Formats: sequence, structure tokens, C-alpha cells
Amino acid sequence: MGNHLQISVSLVLCIFIQSSACGQGVGTEPFGRNLGAIEARKPLQKPEIRLLLFKDESDRLGCQLRPQHPETLQECGFNSSHPLVMIIHGWSVDGLLETWIWKIVGALKSRQSQPVNVGLVDWISLAHQHYAIAVRNTRVVGEEVAALLLWLEESMKFSRSKVHLIGYSLGAHVSGFAGSSMGGKRKIGRITGLDPAGPMFEGTSPNERLSPDDANFVDAIHTFTREHMGLSVGIKQPIAHYDFYPNGGSFQPGCHFLELYKHIAEHGLNAITQTIKCAHERSVHLFIDSLQHSNLQNTGFQCSNMDSFSQGLCLNCKKGRCNSLGYDIRRDRPRKSKTLFLITRAQSPFKVYHYQFKIQFINQMEKPIEPTFTMTLLGTKEEIKKIPITLGEGITSNKTYSLLITLDKDIGELIVLKFKWENSAVWANVWNTVQTIMLWDAEPHYAGLILKTIWVKAGETQQRMTFCPDNVDDLQLHPTQEKVFVKCDLKSKRLKKQKSR
Repeated sequence: MGNHLQISVSLVLCIFIQSSACGQGVGTEPFGRNLGAIEARKPLQKPEIRLLLFKDESDRLGCQLRPQHPETLQECGFNSSHPLVMIIHGWSVDGLLETWIWKIVGALKSRQSQPVNVGLVDWISLAHQHYAIAVRNTRVVGEEVAALLLWLEESMKFSRSKVHLIGYSLGAHVSGFAGSSMGGKRKIGRITGLDPAGPMFEGTSPNERLSPDDANFVDAIHTFTREHMGLSVGIKQPIAHYDFYPNGGSFQPGCHFLELYKHIAEHGLNAITQTIKCAHERSVHLFIDSLQHSNLQNTGFQCSNMDSFSQGLCLNCKKGRCNSLGYDIRRDRPRKSKTLFLITRAQSPFKVYHYQFKIQFINQMEKPIEPTFTMTLLGTKEEIKKIPITLGEGITSNKTYSLLITLDKDIGELIVLKFKWENSAVWANVWNTVQTIMLWDAEPHYAGLILKTIWVKAGETQQRMTFCPDNVDDLQLHPTQEKVFVKCDLKSKRLKKQKSR
């Protein structure tokens, strides 16, 4: 499985760089230095850019805007009272505009409550080049986009603050160059980077790539940052005011090379390309999803790394520590870039519901044990049965474990938990061998696990809950047993005890 993934990453990096290391070389030197030397001697191509405007959600051709030709604004139906959203595609393998463009156009135009002008920066002839040449062309294209916006500002008094650039891969950096080329103290309103390209941009200075300085508000979604041969398709470093890393950002569910068979049925001969592009392009589909499912917004939570997030330690929304991924993001400007994590499903709608579970165990056995558990959650709307629980380490004498659990469905307010120690033939034999009788008071009890308290925090609602055993006279948990936990208020219980004393 790991080998398949490495092959897929290698292929896509070869496609991105087209270097001698991949057998398509321009020499035998390492590709970074080699390309830099050779491409520097090649002149930039003259701008070959079309600026298209779409009249409605079914428009697939677009109407070409021509700077310095104001009649084209009326012909193309430009409405100066509405914001302008410009889509900017990335590097092209086949020289064709990708189908997701029409999906995002349709999704934007279909939101009647928030009408916008929707345009496309078609720079396909400059993007369908050797990757290194396309990288150099990004600045040229960005300057052309800035020229269009400046013309709108001068001729139509159209405020640059009403402009939103949405750039995918190399298009994200085109957006950055457009923003930085505007000049003056005022900035364009917003730039969204959809998995901004990594090769030849990772580690560069802010003026050489998309950065928070390029617009009043910059957000980025990183979906394919897994490194191979020292490179990643999408840029790893934070480059925005809010940087989202769905599923850790390195790879995406449903994009494994084993999905190739499903892609063959859907895309035919293009299946391998689609499989390789899957994680990179997931950023686009997450953004489209935010437009199409405005009632199912994905929430990202600020966290230092994915390991901490996977323990449920970062589900905090205080002081702007969480935000909605996609079109309806809250547009504040933090002093420092915020890195946000979240889990998603493998397909649209991508939203999941995040919960932190803190579980307190007391192990009465002498050695650490690693049993398998499942948990059933009963809410006011739904019941989810037998969720596997992985603690990641053996249960010692007395410890509280924190973990993240995600649900595909909204179960409403959580009211009952059922916690089960799943049995196996091995565990049954071990248990029969090691269990001992301990005398507590006058009654014999079998040594085992005591599952005392479960604390729950719902990330999306920020609700905190405490669950205690339904039967306080029987706290021990043995293999095959299931314990029921109900909501309780530990504070009120402590107060009652104190009053009774």
C-alpha cells in the first residue's frame, strides 16, 4: 500500500517538474539547479491571456473582457454594484481547461442571495508549458490581472476591495502577484489559494509567492503536501492569514492509488492522471462544497500539529481559534498566520462533526493491557453504533486518555454512551488466566478495568458534557461487557457531598 502511494507521488512530481530525474531531462544535473540555469536563458512569452465573464450558471463559453474597451463590460453583463470573483487555473498537462472550473462558476452564480460577477483568467497557453516556464509566467499573468483590475477601478470606479481572486495550484501564486502588482496602499479584498503549488515556491520570500500581504484577507487550503524527493506538489508552509490543512494536509481520504479502478470506470484512459491529481484537486472540491452546502460548513481548528489534533486537544473556538473552511470563512486579520486542522469525508458533502473524548481508566491488573473497545453514541437525532476506539498505548494503573472521534452525521445533543470491551479468543484465555479475586469489604470482586468518567467536548457547538456510569454499584468492566454512561454533573455531586458532611 505504501509503495503504491510513493509511486503516485513520484509520478506527479515528475509531471510537475519534468526533470532529468524522471527520464525527460534537459541534462544530468539535479533538476532544481539545471532548470534554473537553462530556463533563465529563455525569454518569457508574450501575454496570451483571456479574461472571461460568465452571465449565468449554465454559461460554458464566457464573454471576453478587453481592457480599455468599456463596451465589452456591457456586452458581458458586468454589474459594478456586485463583487467580482475571478477564478485562476493552474499548470496544465494537456492544454485543456479543467472541468472543475465550470462547477465552481455554476456554484458561485447559483447563490442568488449573494450575486457576484464571476470571471475566469484563461492563461492556458502560458500554463501548458514546461513547469519551470509556467512558473515564470505566473508573474506576467498576475500583472495582466492587476492591469484589468486597475482599469476597472479607473473607468468604472470599481473598488478593488470588492475583488476576490480564487487561484488553484500555480493560479494561487498568480493571484498573489496580481495583488502585489496593484500598487498604492489599498489592497484587493480577498485571495483564496487552493493547494498553492509547492515546487519552486516552497521556502521562497513572501514577494516570490502568495503571501498575507497580497490582499486584505488571504486564506489557503493545503491538501497535498506529502514530500517525496524533497518536494511536495502543494506548498507546506503557511502562506495566508488562515491556512487550512484538511486531514493533516499531506493526503486526502479516497485518493489512494487503489482508487484507480473506480477512476478507470469514470474517466477511462485519463484514470491515472485523475488518481494522481485527486489529493491536489481536493482543495477545489472542498471549496465548491462550501458553496453548494452552505448549511454544512467544515470547521477548522487552530492547532500546532496533526498529532495533537488527532488527540482532540485543539477543539477550541475562543479568540478566533476556529473558522469555516471555504467561501463563507470569517474574514478577520490575525496578527500571525493561523494554522487550522480538520477531518473530512472522502466525498461531498465533506463535513464531519469533531468530538474530543477524555476517558478515565483505572487498571487493577499488574501489567498494562491493550484491549479493543467500541462505543455507541445516542443523540437526540441519531444513534451511531460500535465506533472503534484506539487509545494508541496500553492502559496503565490510573490514567486519562484523550482522543478525537469524528462522525459523518449530526446526531444532535449527545445523551447516552455505551462503552464495550470487545472480546477475542486470545483475550478470553488471558483473562481467565490472570484474573484474581480481591477482597473489598466483605464482597469478592474480580480485578479488571474501572471506567470511571468520560468527558466530551463537541467541536462544532463547543458544548462540554460529563458522563458517569449508569450503575454506580458496578463500575468494573470485563471482556464482552458493555457499560452504559449517562450525563452527570460532577460539580453538583461534589456540592451535595460537602453539604452532607
